[in-house]
Amino acid sequence: MVAHPCQLACLYLFLIIVASLLPIPLIQLLSMAESSSSGTPSRYESQKRRDWNTFGQFLSNQRPSMAVSECNSSHVVDFMRYLDQFGKTKVHLEGCIFYGQPEPPAPCACPLRQAWGSLDALIGRLRAAYEENGGSPETNPFASGSIRSYLRDVKESQAKARGIPSKKNKK
Repeated sequence: MVAHPCQLACLYLFLIIVASLLPIPLIQLLSMAESSSSGTPSRYESQKRRDWNTFGQFLSNQRPSMAVSECNSSHVVDFMRYLDQFGKTKVHLEGCIFYGQPEPPAPCACPLRQAWGSLDALIGRLRAAYEENGGSPETNPFASGSIRSYLRDVKESQAKARGIPSKKNKK
C-alpha cells in the first residue's frame, strides 16, 4: 500500500505539532526513533555503556574489589584522577614558565590531563547510567556535591594554567 502525498504531509504536520509539545527537540526525537527502530544504540548510549563498564572494571580492580552499589563519591574522584593518565590536555603547573599562557611557544614537561569538559560529560553519562541500572537518585555518587566541587576545581585550575579568565556568574 502506497501512502498518498496528502497523507504523508498530514502525518508530517502531525509529528511537528506533537513534537512541539514534547520537552525534547524534534530532531532528537527522530534520531531516537531511528536508532531504536534499527536496533543500533545511539552514539551517546554506546558511550554511556562503555563508560559504565569502564567504571565497573575500575572498581573491580581496586583492593578490595567492590561493586558499583558500594562506591561513593571519593571512588568517583579516584576514577577521574585515574583517567588523567590517558588525558591529552596539557595543564601547566604553577612553577612552569608557560603557566598562564594560552599558546606556549615551546614544549614543556607539564602533565597531560583529562580536559574539564570531557570529565563533565563523563559524569553526566555515568550519573544517568547509575539510575538506569537501578541506582536511586538519592544515593547517586555521581550527583554528589563533592563531584561538582571537584569538577569546578578542575575547570578553574585548567583555565588558570592556560591563561583563560574565569567568568563568575553574577548574582
